[in-house]
Amino acid sequence: MKRGEIYRVVHPSARDPRKHRFFVVVSRQVLIDSRFSTAICAPVYSTHDALSTQVLIGVEEGLKHDSSIHCDELVSLPKSALTNYVGTLSSTKTKELNRALGIALDIFE
Repeated sequence: MKRGEIYRVVHPSARDPRKHRFFVVVSRQVLIDSRFSTAICAPVYSTHDALSTQVLIGVEEGLKHDSSIHCDELVSLPKSALTNYVGTLSSTKTKELNRALGIALDIFE
């Protein structure tokens, strides 16, 4: 498992009405490679509101249609749930993700 990979997760939470949802792994690689049982992920939605905390992705990343990563809704998922690999973000999309995460977490100076 690598940072920037996209996974399809079945029944991600009881609050989510969807049978499955796509997530992008955003945890740092050191944590992913550790024995820690969870990883921080950002959900992918088919809607895009043009917010600075959202990143457009689509077919190039392994999805069937245009979607967007929502960095304002980070969740911790068990690594064991991240088994259905879909694709990986390009270096350009990873940079966009990093910027969106920085905005979402208000860590820019």
